[in-house]
Amino acid sequence: MPLERFIPFRKHDVSRLCENVIVQERTLFRTFSTLLVNRIHYQYHEQLEGLKDSYNDFDPNKDTRDLTPSSEATRKQSQKAFSNAFANLLNAANFEKVTNEDLEAALNEESLFKVRLAVSFEDFEDVVFYRRGESVKTETLRTFFGLRKKQVSFTNYDKVAVYITFKDEAYFKEKGQTPVTFKPGSTIVKLFQNVPKADLEMLFPNSEVKMRPLDKLIISASAAIGGTVVLVTKLGASLLLMASFLAFWLGFKDDEVELTKQSLITFGIGMGVFGSFIFKEWTKFKNRKIRFMKALSDNLYFKNLDNNAGVFHTLIDAAEEEDCKEALLAYTFLLKCSEVSVEGGAAFCAVRAEREIAAGGMTLATLDSVIESYFSGELDCALDFDVTDAVNKLVDMELVEQYGDIFVARALNDAVKILDDYWDNIYQPV
Repeated sequence: MPLERFIPFRKHDVSRLCENVIVQERTLFRTFSTLLVNRIHYQYHEQLEGLKDSYNDFDPNKDTRDLTPSSEATRKQSQKAFSNAFANLLNAANFEKVTNEDLEAALNEESLFKVRLAVSFEDFEDVVFYRRGESVKTETLRTFFGLRKKQVSFTNYDKVAVYITFKDEAYFKEKGQTPVTFKPGSTIVKLFQNVPKADLEMLFPNSEVKMRPLDKLIISASAAIGGTVVLVTKLGASLLLMASFLAFWLGFKDDEVELTKQSLITFGIGMGVFGSFIFKEWTKFKNRKIRFMKALSDNLYFKNLDNNAGVFHTLIDAAEEEDCKEALLAYTFLLKCSEVSVEGGAAFCAVRAEREIAAGGMTLATLDSVIESYFSGELDCALDFDVTDAVNKLVDMELVEQYGDIFVARALNDAVKILDDYWDNIYQPV
């Protein structure tokens, strides 16, 4: 299973972890951490405002009015801008795109909660799934009417984000369909948790519950057995009367059939029993389908985290958390690396080449290896640290200097001053 970029620890905990690595000047490092987190937060606030503006034209849940109505061209442009910004946001939050092969596998694999779903993919203009936190879980399933237990291992996604755009109204008119649960041409954004890979199809908004072959077999067998019993025990007299009447009417029998009041009552009772049996079997079929739909809705109820505009509010927070954790870790280990005079510093950076030691820094590959090894050895956590993104942000903020392919952290005092100056000069008079 591929390693995840996602760092499964809280920002607060990562900050404390970095303090323990630095050891010296903890108070100053806390000031640095606060300033760094606030600067990243401000950048994501601007990104959030941009997402809200581009999503406004097709937000299905907005409760505000527009001063001027948007044209179709403007709406399409906003939708494209939002799609690109949303993809960048998911990448920043360390989500991975679900491949078409994974979606195909989900449709072909048997659902864990024993519901078969059908999805009309042609209804969509655009479909994108993203996931974060992949793990293998084991559950105990009951089979043979609960008499047998079976251990099932499956791939589970901790978080799944869904971005779907429906085709326009003209398509559904041509199809002869009037959608009730969604608006043609609309875009929906959803966020779910704890979704088995085999059950991804239940996240589609137009999925329909279908009977599995086993369910059809059980219902058919039950109806056949029940029907045979009814025919033999309840409808015998009525069937004999009907057969005799048909034989006489078709000329196969010379004796006239006398329809007495008693025989008509018997025939009526028989047909009533037969109608009651048909209604009972039809009700059993409907109730079984309702149970499947309830299983689907129960699963979605507890797995759904957010919808539409609420999704990118949640993701902005997640992306901000990831950026803060990555930046803190990258700066901390680069700073620790430069402090070779501190006891344990040289041993801590023993993996560096001589030119890295001479420069007082590390290459991206070395820094990546050091951080991943620390998490693996100290925290029993395997991850794929996004070192390039973390260091690029630090370089942009002038907290890290680059000399060729080697990166060196500025001194903690200098870093705090740089961050403080940023806030002092963030708004300049025109």
